[in-house]
Amino acid sequence: MAADGAGRVDLLVIGAGAAGLTAAIWAKRSVPELAVTAVDGARTLGAKILVSGGGRCNVTNEVVRGDDFAGSSPRAVDKVLRQFDAVRTREWFASLGVVLKGEEDGKLFPVTDRAQTVLEALLGECHRAGVELRHPFRVDALGAGEAGLVAAGPQGTIGARRVVLATGGCSLPKTGSDGAGFGLARELGHRPTEAAPALVPLVLTEGHPFRALSGVATFARLEVRAPNGRRLAVAEGSLLFTHVGLSGPAALDISRHWILAARHDPQVRLVAVLAPRAEPERLEVELRDLGGRTVRTVLGQRFVGAGTPSAPDRLPERLIEALAVLAGVEAATPGYRLPREARRRLVKGLTELELPVVGDRGYAHAEATAGGVPLAELELRSLESRRCPGLHLAGEVCDVDGRLGGFNFQWAWSSGQVAGVGAARALLASESR
Repeated sequence: MAADGAGRVDLLVIGAGAAGLTAAIWAKRSVPELAVTAVDGARTLGAKILVSGGGRCNVTNEVVRGDDFAGSSPRAVDKVLRQFDAVRTREWFASLGVVLKGEEDGKLFPVTDRAQTVLEALLGECHRAGVELRHPFRVDALGAGEAGLVAAGPQGTIGARRVVLATGGCSLPKTGSDGAGFGLARELGHRPTEAAPALVPLVLTEGHPFRALSGVATFARLEVRAPNGRRLAVAEGSLLFTHVGLSGPAALDISRHWILAARHDPQVRLVAVLAPRAEPERLEVELRDLGGRTVRTVLGQRFVGAGTPSAPDRLPERLIEALAVLAGVEAATPGYRLPREARRRLVKGLTELELPVVGDRGYAHAEATAGGVPLAELELRSLESRRCPGLHLAGEVCDVDGRLGGFNFQWAWSSGQVAGVGAARALLASESR
């Protein structure tokens, strides 16, 4: 099998990011004689890999399950993950010369602490395997041809017997992600779900006291609640206050849920539980019995966190001051001068504080994209389209987005491997027939 002079290949991979490079490599590993070409519209390949994890690249996590993802059903995600799980991912990267080390919360990084190590390994393996890389080569149209699919764009036309669509989502557009793959999939009969930024900082109303807490972090549980109080989503972890609002793992993990819920119902609320293990009734009793001790002293000394090794054992002083402002009292107020309603407002601030979120910081600051082609529209053993034979999909173009901690990269490696191997086997089977 080989490419011919008319711009035809056996397998064309559209998008040479994490998922696309993985698909191309595994297609060649499965059937070395295949002519595999990977194209990308970006001038620099792998830009998103290079900026991920603060330039370190959180490759995966020790434990990855379907429940770590949103979008498509956990059961469907699990069926793909099981075909190329975190253990096999670790072994694969070791075979490429990238040894991973574990850190807190199960995150795995290269021992070099350099994302460049990961990208160089992938590009090096493409070169060794004989994958042709062409960039910048932007695909603006994808349709049926005489013997497969035809991709066309400003740099030319390429015909392919099979295609892996791995164009990514919309997050970090400066790296080349602009959501174009959703349009290509739509033209071929798919119905991508609504896209939204995921793992993105949230914005609070102008003038909110928490916007003055930039740099302060605390442990918290965040809940998206329907107008009737029903919990729609929950995320727990470190909450970081910024000059415009909220960031940190808890805010990033809850962001996609709040954004999509708020689009459909502006009355949904984001609630912070700053003392997730405390009982409101007990807190009110303790505040009632302060005596001469002040609000600041007691909240500064009293354990209110989650009781985990990574959780703080007290509330930061600046946060205490802001909570006091929201409760309408001075942090220096002694207990015997604390009115009943003020105590209740303080308790509510600790256990059920509504955060007036007015938006998010957009795709430019998002680490992932929610939405995409549902897995229900794909054959899970090969990620081949049920709508367009010969088309496989991988990575962020699928309706799968993970929480913080290396899960989105694991989806890229898993889906890329499944799509690449699936396409290669289908091509081999067609030759044998």
